[in-house]
Amino acid sequence: MLLKRFNRIQRLFHLFLIITFLIQAGTGFGRLFITTDFGRSLTSIFGGYETAIVVHFWVGILMMAGFTVHTIYLVTRINRRDLVNSILGPDSLVLGPQDAQHLFQRILWTMGFGSSPQLDRWAYWEKFDYWSVFWGLPLLAVTGIMLKFPLLTTLFLPGWALNISGLLHRAEAILAASYIFIVHFFIGHLRPASFPMNEAMFSGNVPLEEAVKEKPAWVERLRQEGRLLELMKVRPPALWYRVLYFVFGYTALGFGIYILINGIVYGRYIQLH
Repeated sequence: MLLKRFNRIQRLFHLFLIITFLIQAGTGFGRLFITTDFGRSLTSIFGGYETAIVVHFWVGILMMAGFTVHTIYLVTRINRRDLVNSILGPDSLVLGPQDAQHLFQRILWTMGFGSSPQLDRWAYWEKFDYWSVFWGLPLLAVTGIMLKFPLLTTLFLPGWALNISGLLHRAEAILAASYIFIVHFFIGHLRPASFPMNEAMFSGNVPLEEAVKEKPAWVERLRQEGRLLELMKVRPPALWYRVLYFVFGYTALGFGIYILINGIVYGRYIQLH
C-alpha cells in the first residue's frame, strides 16, 4: 500500500532544482578548477571555458526565476484564516521548538536512552535541508550579479565589495555543493532506510509501512483527520517511469559525487601548489 506524499507541482519544483543546481555546480566548479584536468573536463561538457560562464549566468537567472515562482507558490498556500497553524503547524516546513526537541530525543535514542521521536510530516533534517537551499540561493544570486556586472556594482559600492562578493559566492557554492552531495545524497538515497533510492520525490508516494515507521505522528494525524484513506488512493508508478527516474537519479548522484571527489582532490592540490 502506498501513501501520497508529494503532489505534481512539488515534484516538478524538485526536478527543476536538481537540473539547474547540477548545471550550476558543473559550470561553476569547472571554471574554478580550470587549470586542472578536472576543470577542463567539466567545462568541455558545456562548450568550453567561455561558454560555461554564459551557461552559468543564464541558468542562474532561470534558477532565480524558479525560486521566485516557488516563493509565490508558498505564499498562496498560506491560510490567512488560520495563519499561525498554517505557518507553524505540522504541514509547514518552518522550523519550530518541536524540531529541536525531536533532534535532542533522537540523540538520546541513538545513545540508548528513551524512545525515537514521533515525527510528523516533515522531519527536522528535511526542514533543515529545505532552508539550507532556500537562504543560499538569494546569496548566490546577489553576489553572482555583482561579479557579472562589476562596473555597475562599483557605481553603488566600493571596489572591495567585489572581493567580498567573490569570497561569499565561492564559499556558499562550495558549502551548498558539499552539503547536497554528502548529507542530502546520503539521507535521500544511501542510508539503509532509503537505499537503493528514496522514490518519494519522483513517484510522489511512499510505502505506508515506511511512513508508519518513520513518520508515525503524520500517519496517525491523517487517520484522525479522516484523510488517510483518501491519500492511499494512489497507483504505483509504471515500470518504464521507475526505470527512467532510477537512471536519472543515479546519473545525477554520480555527477555530484564526481564533482565532490575531484573538488576535494584538486582543492588540496591547489592549496599545496
